Amino acid sequence: MRKLKQLPGVGLLKGMLVTGRNFFGSYRNPRRLVTVSYPEQRLLLPESSRNFPFLVYDGNDSVEGLRCVACKTCERECPSGAIRIVQARDENGRPAKHPERFEIGIDACMGCQICAEVCPFDAIKMDSDYEHAATGRTRPMVHNKLRLAKSNTYYHRIKPREAAEVDARLEMERFRKEEARRKREEAARMKKEAAAKAAAAKPEAPENS
Repeated sequence: MRKLKQLPGVGLLKGMLVTGRNFFGSYRNPRRLVTVSYPEQRLLLPESSRNFPFLVYDGNDSVEGLRCVACKTCERECPSGAIRIVQARDENGRPAKHPERFEIGIDACMGCQICAEVCPFDAIKMDSDYEHAATGRTRPMVHNKLRLAKSNTYYHRIKPREAAEVDARLEMERFRKEEARRKREEAARMKKEAAAKAAAAKPEAPENS
């Protein structure tokens, strides 16, 4: 048997046997197919797959609905320096809580997911889209915020479990902020009423004749 294994061509015959078994077996069991006719056919990617980041926006407006507040945390933490952010300014020249420019060089991006992990607003997540081939070497490989922006509905479609957890966490944070704001307003109202009562109860000074 050992001598048979050492004969030339035995390994090739074994490989052809495996190929033939899968080829003829695929007519009875499609799961034996090991390849698909890409791009006409595409494999369903698992939820844990990741390629390049994208920006999540809520609602229907991809600009006003962006969760990103231009805090630049992802830009500072990106190990390859693939992210570039320019914070917007209002009419008075003060910093606004949204990016004027948000660019990611996918030729430099490693898909490490650090940007998504450090984002305090769940504004940047990892996409499953891998078709980013381009003919140029500069601008086609740099995606701006309009190209990076994808809706929360899209996020739920590619990563339903993760997106549901993020939505629940954001809703809880909004509830806590609203509750804290309501308590501050109630405390201010009670303080104002107490001051008014104290002023009303204070006796007036007698007039000098």
